[in-house]
Parts: sequence; structure tokens; C-alpha cells
Amino acid sequence: MKIKLNDTFKHEFSFTQEDIVKFAEVTGDNNPIHLDPKYAAETMFKVPIMHGMLGASLFSKVFGTLFPGKGTIYLKQSLSFLKPMYVNTSYEAVFTVKELNEEKHRAVVETVIMEKASQAVCTTGEATIMNTDRI
Repeated sequence: MKIKLNDTFKHEFSFTQEDIVKFAEVTGDNNPIHLDPKYAAETMFKVPIMHGMLGASLFSKVFGTLFPGKGTIYLKQSLSFLKPMYVNTSYEAVFTVKELNEEKHRAVVETVIMEKASQAVCTTGEATIMNTDRI
């Protein structure tokens, strides 16, 4: 199925502390704000926060497997991290098609992550994707 202008897709997710530890191991980002509750208690956040890029990495999963799905090539992403994200918290990622170039099989998609309960926006951005079968 081809995506259309203004199509919207939503995906609910959360991450565990184990996910945070694995992300730190893979990336080498061992900042104690993500891993050490005692350190985090002395910061403005008071508890460990997730790596912003871990939250945003969900976009890759959605584009490559769910919307538009198989065959999608991720070309570009802008990001703004507006609020911290926390483990074991439900979030919703919302994807809205803002531009289509059917000749080049490309789309510009607004990407937003919000905390599910409060609807507070944590991360915003815009992605450019390509899919020869679905755009």
C-alpha cells in the first residue's frame, strides 16, 4: 500500500533500564546521567534519563518495518530533544507525511515522540525517506 500526503501512523513503546544499558554498551555513551541513580539524583532530573538517540532510534524501526515498511531507505533526520525520557514509561511516536515526491519515491515525514499519559512532547523532527514500492 502506498502512503499518501497527510497519512498518520502511531506507535506506542517504552524502554527498560536493560535497554539503556545495552544502548550505552553499543554506543559507548556511558554518561552517568543515564546509568547511575546516585549521580542522577544530584542533577536537575533527579533520576536517570534515557539517551535521546535511543528514543529517536525507534523511528528507524517504524520506517523500516511498519510505516511505510519493507524497502524503506532512511535518508535524513532532524531532531530536537525537548523533554527528557524515562525508563518504563509509555510513549507514543506519531508520524505524519508532510511532503511526497512520487517521481523520486521520497517523502518528508514529521516525527514526534510524546509521553502517552501527559501528551507532553519529548522529541520532534523531520525525516526524509525513500521507498520505490510504497511512495
